[in-house]
Amino acid sequence: MKTFLITLCLLVSFTNLANETYQFDSPEQERLYREIANELRCPKCQNQSIADSDAPLSEDLRYLVYQKLKAGENKQQILQYMQDRYGDFVLYDPPISPKNYVLWFMPLLVFIIIIIALIARVGRRELQPEDEAEE
Repeated sequence: MKTFLITLCLLVSFTNLANETYQFDSPEQERLYREIANELRCPKCQNQSIADSDAPLSEDLRYLVYQKLKAGENKQQILQYMQDRYGDFVLYDPPISPKNYVLWFMPLLVFIIIIIALIARVGRRELQPEDEAEE
């Protein structure tokens, strides 16, 4: 029983080492850090924010965000830096620009094509005479 308790205490104590402990100047700065970390996609991981990812690159990016916040940069400056360095992919909400028009407008274009095809199909049915439809 003693061995079990010692093992349990050791396991619990090491779980705290896995969490990053950054010292922020204010709760607002910590909230901003978490917000930015959740808005940035890990360049290495598949569909994970840097806040959720355990990849070493994400750890580096989280630390970079922390350093930039401590240096006094605002959210927009940090996001712009990350976008300049890693491209639009790093942002979960990429801006509308000519290089990603397909990403933004393809769903709308497909929807319009489907609506036009349905209207044309219904229109053809209405134009067929009833006699031909019975044969």
